[in-house]
Amino acid sequence: MYKIINDKGSLFTEYQYADEAEYEKMIVANAEIIFGSQGIYFDIKKKIGKSKEGAAIPDGYYLDLKFHADPVLYFVEVELSDHDVYGHIGEQVLRFAISSDMSRHKIKTILLEDINKDQDKLKKISDFIAASKYNNINELLDKLIFDNEVAVIIVINETSEQLTRVLSKIKISADIIEVQSYVSNGKLLHRFTPFQEDVLDFPPVSTDLDDLDTIVVPAKEDGFKEVFLGEKCWYQIRISAAMLSKIKYIAAYQVAPVSAITHVAEVERIEKYKGTDKYILYFKGGAEQIDKVSLSGNTKGKAPQAPRYTSYTKLLEATTLDDLWK
Repeated sequence: MYKIINDKGSLFTEYQYADEAEYEKMIVANAEIIFGSQGIYFDIKKKIGKSKEGAAIPDGYYLDLKFHADPVLYFVEVELSDHDVYGHIGEQVLRFAISSDMSRHKIKTILLEDINKDQDKLKKISDFIAASKYNNINELLDKLIFDNEVAVIIVINETSEQLTRVLSKIKISADIIEVQSYVSNGKLLHRFTPFQEDVLDFPPVSTDLDDLDTIVVPAKEDGFKEVFLGEKCWYQIRISAAMLSKIKYIAAYQVAPVSAITHVAEVERIEKYKGTDKYILYFKGGAEQIDKVSLSGNTKGKAPQAPRYTSYTKLLEATTLDDLWK
């Protein structure tokens, strides 16, 4: 359990929410920070689906607009970790999948009504449409609801191996956001994992997010030779749900003493990895050597410590990591 201390020596201990409703109220109040300002949170609780065939009441919806070519609509489930993972959380996620198939028109109506009565939401979507390939709100919602697969965001105060194991068995794209609160003398602080932090941490500012199609992974010598080159795959990679359909290539950054991206492979398929919330990427063929993209003196601190994204085109044109992540 984490504890927090401020610069005045005040000790903050984890705040215990009385119930899920109190916890959810805090999440909604901070939705733009937790989920991101490049999207819209819908605090809507209406039943979808049929009562005897897997009906569900999502805690909310999040419309992620950071990718202009491929926006994503998420069902949101807000939970406290003391709830039954199998009987409650797992079942809810399955209900979202079942009820969304049955109630696509109802979901569209629910969202459209909320957008039309909220000028801030209407403006944000109108601005998005003006810079996208979509002609109007109806066309956007039809794409999101009728053409796309279900995606879920689970907001929870403490994630667990049990939760990731359950989600690994369900063929639904799911992201977990962990949000905890700490208290000292009646003052609250909130600690959270940002939504899609793998995409937004150290973003390639000169690359449009829609162009991201390559994941760069750090690799030690043994793993690089045995797995990346030998087994033609790479595993235990944490990937946001929105990026799963975008990744076309994987590049290996060999850590010191090489300190450079040296090889790239085309990705054939991506699967969940052994009962975890991480993934394994299988290559279409063997990895190919490319001109080194090296760590330079100007890019210290930018060597990948975890997976990062770029575009394949930019990768082949780059000579240093500074060309990828300025």
